[in-house]
Amino acid sequence: MSGANEAASLVAGALSRRKPGERAQFLKELLAHTAAGLVVIEGDRAAGEAVYRLADAVVTRQPR
Repeated sequence: MSGANEAASLVAGALSRRKPGERAQFLKELLAHTAAGLVVIEGDRAAGEAVYRLADAVVTRQPR
């Protein structure tokens, strides 16, 4: 299993164990902890770039 698929499976499993009303908060906390981990592992600049790209993807996403 590739790293991306493994990560997706891990997150999907964690989400499946939470009530629907708890899932958004879990993902927000996961994003925050992931960004903090990137700061430790790769530094402020790399973490900032990753967060910026995520935000850019959200902003440019077409509405449903």
